[in-house]
Amino acid sequence: MAACCSSLATAVSSSSAKPLAGIPPASPHSLSLPRSPAAAAKPLRLSASSSRSARASSFVARAGGVDDAPLVGNKAPDFDAEAVFDQEFINVKLSDYIGKKYVILFFYPLDFTFVCPTGEHAMFALRAPIMLILSASEVCSGAPINAFLMFAEITAFSDRYDEFEKLNTEILGVSIDSVFSHLAWVQTDRKSGGLGDLKYPLISDVTKSISKSFGVLIPDQGIALRGLFIIDKEGVIQHSTINNLAIGRSVDETMRTLQALQYVQDNPDEVCPAGWKPGDKSMKPDPKGSKEYFAAI
Repeated sequence: MAACCSSLATAVSSSSAKPLAGIPPASPHSLSLPRSPAAAAKPLRLSASSSRSARASSFVARAGGVDDAPLVGNKAPDFDAEAVFDQEFINVKLSDYIGKKYVILFFYPLDFTFVCPTGEHAMFALRAPIMLILSASEVCSGAPINAFLMFAEITAFSDRYDEFEKLNTEILGVSIDSVFSHLAWVQTDRKSGGLGDLKYPLISDVTKSISKSFGVLIPDQGIALRGLFIIDKEGVIQHSTINNLAIGRSVDETMRTLQALQYVQDNPDEVCPAGWKPGDKSMKPDPKGSKEYFAAI
């Protein structure tokens, strides 16, 4: 494995593409990543918060257009975009699901994020052919575009797709990468740092219009925060959560929230208390009903 990583690093250093800027010793958690070889003069930069120690640094990025972000209870912004599903290019239109299915729409920063541990170091391929070597301590503290988070989230949703399907729910993943990048990633098996076959589409947002309309785009970096939206069968956003780049999302909590949403829509005179799961007691939204609930628990 060490030899594998070493050879990859050597190949990158000899590539004609401009290399990823190194991590300065004085700022071990600062990353400068050219968006493309032709745009190396406009680096993507993510800096650690100075309010914490280096090991516990929090990588902060701000989304643009937050004031225009869709609010829970409003219609989700529609889009029609190219996607990859089942090794083919398809078109996905969000409004096609209205009246048919719930939708879990989640955003992630970039494709081609894999980890090749070598003991002292781990190699992160952020976007081929650009690579970055991070020390083990940097990996543990949470790199800005964290390989473990992206890989784990995307594959976890696929591994549990059947559970969501039983709840009449479609899953859609979105990043600013092209459909060709998506296709290459799913055609690479997991042992080699790819996703393997996914059970849901990966949408290409190369124009960044979808990320912007949902309020998750980081304008000066051109990537999306980790946004997740649950949209009901009427096309209304019923739940949203937006995490910064170094914070992962829970498939379990997404499932629980979806189940609670469906329960209250089927039982409009009831509400689900914190931590509610199927089989738990619900609550009537009035003084008498709440007293009965708290008396029973």
